[in-house]
Amino acid sequence: MGICWGSPADNPTPSTSAHLSSVISQTTSNTASRGSNISGYSRFSASSGDEPSPNGHVSPSFNMRIFSFAELKSATKNFRPDMVLGEGGFGKVFKGWLEEKAPGKSGSGTLIAVKKLNSESMQGFEEWQCEVNFLERLSHPHLVKLLGYCWEDKELLLVYEFMQKGSLENHLFGRGCAVQSLEWNIRLKIAIGAAKGLCFLHTANKQVIYRDFKASNILLDGSYNAKISDFGLAKFGPSASKSHVTTRVMGTYGYAAPEYVATGHLSVKSDVYGFGVVLLEILTGLRTLDPNRPSGQQNLVEWVKPYLSERRKLRKVMDQGLDGKYPPKAAFRVAQLALKCLVLEPKNRPSMKEVVETLEQIKSISENPKVPRNHSPRRATRRHKERSH
Repeated sequence: MGICWGSPADNPTPSTSAHLSSVISQTTSNTASRGSNISGYSRFSASSGDEPSPNGHVSPSFNMRIFSFAELKSATKNFRPDMVLGEGGFGKVFKGWLEEKAPGKSGSGTLIAVKKLNSESMQGFEEWQCEVNFLERLSHPHLVKLLGYCWEDKELLLVYEFMQKGSLENHLFGRGCAVQSLEWNIRLKIAIGAAKGLCFLHTANKQVIYRDFKASNILLDGSYNAKISDFGLAKFGPSASKSHVTTRVMGTYGYAAPEYVATGHLSVKSDVYGFGVVLLEILTGLRTLDPNRPSGQQNLVEWVKPYLSERRKLRKVMDQGLDGKYPPKAAFRVAQLALKCLVLEPKNRPSMKEVVETLEQIKSISENPKVPRNHSPRRATRRHKERSH
């Protein structure tokens, strides 16, 4: 559904539900079949959910809260324009304040994010249902928490925990003095958190393929902990006897794996490709697709790949916002990992478990860099004495 919860960037990511298949075929969904799915909504239950465990878990149902439209209208000040956090194919996301109704808690409440379906949206019903179906059952520190939902007449809304720092997309590509460049250690922290979220999905009891991994769907809390959001395109993985599922091609240009775009064959390795694209964006601070860049540089993956195999070349495409303040060895290893994620043959891409392990190793390099032998204090003192004589 492609929604950024931070301040909207100047060049927003193409719509999540852009049907990539429209380039390949003119297949469209049947409106009547969407309507038939609505009857399934009534089975959603209503009460508060549990806190996620450190390693995440899958539950038959988290029994989420059902909000009234009046409650959410009040929380967002009648969906006032200055409360808008972002907008995507599904509709707008509003900042809200949920008042506590408990005795003795007057004036207290909770910040929330409310996603409201645009009545003219082509995405709506299926994605709304998909989001609730997955997030009522999946709980993990690196998945955004869905607090509840509202379904009254034609009004469809989703209520999430509020993520103070907005989206990774806005931090990488946003402009203006309000947007500060992310330090290297924070970028690595975000990459590790997002990787752990994907890894959890891929290793859940019933494997989940996220299908739309991109910078705008990675949200950040006040401590820059990354949480994957927007499950409108998520899909259960193949059975044990199959390597992939075949489905209508949907996603976001630039992030979708080439084999998925070409054939509709979807697997967890499709998510790994998208993760590799985001790693490149984290390294370079550049969007995966940008028609405003010079010819030959508009597709980030095609342009940057030749620069990833050598440290000297990598420096030329590293994000200038880092101002050179990053460990070259760690950056090079991230670049090598990105290359592995982006290989054309899906089976040769690493698993997300392997990606997490590699990033954790890279993190240790960043935190405990080795002092180069020719820059040791003893050698420096010796050179100084030699010069003085």
